[in-house]
Amino acid sequence: MDITLSLDDKLVKKLYKITIERHTTITDLVRMHLEKLAPRRAPSGRNQEQEALELTFRQFQFHVGKRTWRRENLHHRRDAFRR
Repeated sequence: MDITLSLDDKLVKKLYKITIERHTTITDLVRMHLEKLAPRRAPSGRNQEQEALELTFRQFQFHVGKRTWRRENLHHRRDAFRR
């Protein structure tokens, strides 16, 4: 799709300098910036980064066993260390 932008001459001159340094075009600079602004969506419609993070959480879950302590025991131990 073609889109027309209106840019200030001073800005365009600065952008040309950047494009020369990066061996690219103003169009490519705009495209890269917009792609960062509009994150791609996963098939579920959610952000891909969020999906990846949740997948990592699911992969690294583990069972630590039955809890054999009570809250009161933790406070008792804490008080013993303070003495």
